[in-house]
Amino acid sequence: MRRKGGGELPEVCTLASSSKGNACVVSCKGSMILVDAGLSLKQLTQRISELGSSVGKLEAVLVTHEHADHIKGLPMLASKFSMPIFASRGTSLALRRQFPKLEGRITPFFAGDVFNVGEFRVESFPTSHDSAESVGYVFRTANAKITIATDMGCTNEDAERAVEGADLLLLEANHDVEMLWMGPYPLSLKRRILGKRGHLSNDDSARLALHAAKGGTRRIVLIHLSEENNTPELALETVGTALREKLGSGFELDAAPARTQGKVYVI
Repeated sequence: MRRKGGGELPEVCTLASSSKGNACVVSCKGSMILVDAGLSLKQLTQRISELGSSVGKLEAVLVTHEHADHIKGLPMLASKFSMPIFASRGTSLALRRQFPKLEGRITPFFAGDVFNVGEFRVESFPTSHDSAESVGYVFRTANAKITIATDMGCTNEDAERAVEGADLLLLEANHDVEMLWMGPYPLSLKRRILGKRGHLSNDDSARLALHAAKGGTRRIVLIHLSEENNTPELALETVGTALREKLGSGFELDAAPARTQGKVYVI
C-alpha cells in the first residue's frame, strides 16, 4: 500500500465494511492479502489502486465465509486473476456449490489451521455464525499481531485467544440491540441476528474488546456495522465507554466506513 517511506511494516485498510459488502487488505513487505471480496471487481480494482497497488499483485484471497456480502466479487476476481484462494473446508464446499467454476481454485483448510502466506503466518479460528464453517484470522509477523474477528453470534475461547494482545484488532460491532428491535426487519431476521449464530451487538463487542485490552490490545477498529441497526456514534460510544472505565485512556478506537475505503493502519 502507498505510504511515504512505507512497505516494511504491516499495514491494514478496510475497503468496505457493512452488511452490504466487506473487504480488507493486509500487507507487509510487498505481500498483499485480500480478506473477503464483498465488492464488485470494479470496486476492488479501484480501491486497491487508490492504495497505490493493483489487484494483480494480491498474494492471496482469504475468505471468512460464503455469505454474499463477503464473496460478491470473488467469482469474477478468480476468473480474471490466478492468485490462490483460501477458505475453510466447509466454506470451500459451499463456494463450489454456488460457483462450480471455483473448483480447483480454492485451497481448503480446517478451522484452527495455521499456514503461511507471503510475509504472514496466518492463524484461522472458528466463529459462531449461520454459515457452513466461518472463521476469523490472525496475521502474524515477527513483531506484529493483527486479528480480524467478524460475523459472530457469540464469542468463544478461540475468538478470545485470537483477540488477546492484538496490535490491531478489527472487531465486529454489528448492531445496537434497541435499534434492531425497534427497526423494520421481520421478526425472524431479528431473531437470527440476535441468535448465537448471528452477529455481535455493540455490547458484545465491548465485552470482547475489554478481553483483548486485558491482553494488551490498544488499537481497535469496529467493523461490519449495520447501516439499518447501528450508527458509528452508538458503536463507538458503547465500546469506548467500556474501555475508558477499565483503561482510562491510552487506547485508539475507530469505526470503519461502511461503503468507502478506511484509514491505512500501520502496525
